[in-house]
Amino acid sequence: MNTIIIEDEILASERLARMLKQVSGNIHIQAKLQSLKQAIAWLKKHQTELIFLDIQLSDGLSFEIFEQIPLSTPIIFTTAYNQYALRAFQHNSIDYLLKPIEKTALIRSITKYKNLKESYKPTVDYSDLLQAIQNPQKAYKQRFIVHAGQQIKAIPTQNIQYFYAHQKVVFLCTQQGQSYPIDYTLDRLVELLSPKEFFRINRKFLITFRSITKMFNLSRSRIKVELHPSSPLESIVSRDKYTKFKQWLEGEA
Repeated sequence: MNTIIIEDEILASERLARMLKQVSGNIHIQAKLQSLKQAIAWLKKHQTELIFLDIQLSDGLSFEIFEQIPLSTPIIFTTAYNQYALRAFQHNSIDYLLKPIEKTALIRSITKYKNLKESYKPTVDYSDLLQAIQNPQKAYKQRFIVHAGQQIKAIPTQNIQYFYAHQKVVFLCTQQGQSYPIDYTLDRLVELLSPKEFFRINRKFLITFRSITKMFNLSRSRIKVELHPSSPLESIVSRDKYTKFKQWLEGEA
């Protein structure tokens, strides 16, 4: 079986080559290529039966190869990308190997290739893979640890109505109306929490949709929001957030 390895890390490439020879005696490694440029040049002149392909090469994402060459060769991706991107690899290739590659996983991939090679059809949409790499699903914060006197509590995010800043301290407010100081800025909270669930209406408030009880137009570009539990501070959507706030209310975040 002829194969090539496209991998920009020399040590990783050599390790994969050694493992391939250990797990299958009939594998012939035709080339070990380290860049898009080398890979494209080689594939324009040669053919192979199977490609081991790293996603991120030194000179760019390996998907650029498919933009220049109408490739129909089965591919086993090697990747360090996290679990949110792996589903796309699973559906769009023979298999994927998560770095650092383990021998049992390599054997599984080789076996899968041998079982599928006769029926393999190159109908892969690599745009799905590119989308998964460029816009991976993000894992948002699930809970916050707070202190109530000597007691330590874990507050699930779904039990938080809103966050607010007062006298240089940020507080979270629960559905039960309890407020706890936390060691986060509102800027940092915006990064940690789902934008579909939380919206920062001004410099002092980061709220959920469920916390809103009433809304009033103060002007053409300002909205007053009443929250539950009631807030010690007035909560008004700032002018620069007005349009995005309305989009968020309509579920367009």
